[in-house]
Amino acid sequence: ERVAIHTLHQHDAPVSNFAAERILKESGLNPKCFESSFQREVIQRLEVAVEKSLESSQPVTHIGLGKAKVNQVASNRRILGKDGMVKAVRYTACGDPAVRAEPEGVIDPEVSLVSFWNGNKPIAVLSYYATHPQSYYRTGIANPDYPGIARFYRQLAVPEALHVHFTGAGGNIGAGKYNDGSLVNRGILAERLADGMKRAWEATKREPITSGLVAWKIEPVALPLADSVKKLEDKANLKDTARISANVKRLAFLQRCQSGKKIDIECLSLGRARILFLPGELFVEYQLAAKAMRPDLFVAMAAYGEDGPSYIGTAVSYTQGGYEPTASNVSPGAEKILMEAMRKLLNN
Repeated sequence: ERVAIHTLHQHDAPVSNFAAERILKESGLNPKCFESSFQREVIQRLEVAVEKSLESSQPVTHIGLGKAKVNQVASNRRILGKDGMVKAVRYTACGDPAVRAEPEGVIDPEVSLVSFWNGNKPIAVLSYYATHPQSYYRTGIANPDYPGIARFYRQLAVPEALHVHFTGAGGNIGAGKYNDGSLVNRGILAERLADGMKRAWEATKREPITSGLVAWKIEPVALPLADSVKKLEDKANLKDTARISANVKRLAFLQRCQSGKKIDIECLSLGRARILFLPGELFVEYQLAAKAMRPDLFVAMAAYGEDGPSYIGTAVSYTQGGYEPTASNVSPGAEKILMEAMRKLLNN
């Protein structure tokens, strides 16, 4: 219960879904990208690394909190018409100049930094920024894309600390307004994000921290399933070879829900900071709502945890059309449940 795992979601990375692998093998099908020998080896190596890391642990005397605006990276993917319906989806790379010219839309422009210090020495820096983290992808080569390059720049600038980056609630956010897909844009976007991280670092204010100011709270939730997921009871859906990857992931999520497993929403309290850990490709409105719930606190968010739900839109977004609702594995009722869980965690 004290472990939260999140992906960057940069699209060029190994896939991990043990349940999907099992379902395919039981159906006599090739697991392909779900074949898990590499992932299981990583888990074993991670266990050893975590245990060994305890030998070199050091005290944390202060935390640092800083944030800054990132310029010309994030933009909303969902372009609404005058009728309130989605008239265009501005994906991560957008080749249509007319769609790129549309306003940024609703975003969270801030990158948030939470740092840990031993006296005057920075030990670790965690950064949080809400956007789909791709410039171009499907290269067949695992890479961190532009957020990872930005993180590397900051690692070089502050080498004594470990830098870790989290993707925030960026389910409906991408770089499409500022990215036509040209390969050179990966470096440009990385520099812009790194610049925001740098200014957030320079704006960081340190505060003493003690064990009494640290808390970890969990709120388990069961999200209502989309009708498209409920219809996957029959494994015959796996015969649709064009959709087998998506269908088997949905079937795996369905089986987890049917077994009674819930999704943990977590909150790490560090003094006046609250870091929320949420599932899926969460719409940015959730992140903005969390910050509005506690304007007196420093609130940061990591999304892309349990990815069974896939996209998690706001309730109204499911009536507006566009791509994301069609790929969502949960129904509009998810909004109320998640908002209540965030409010409970932030107010306890």
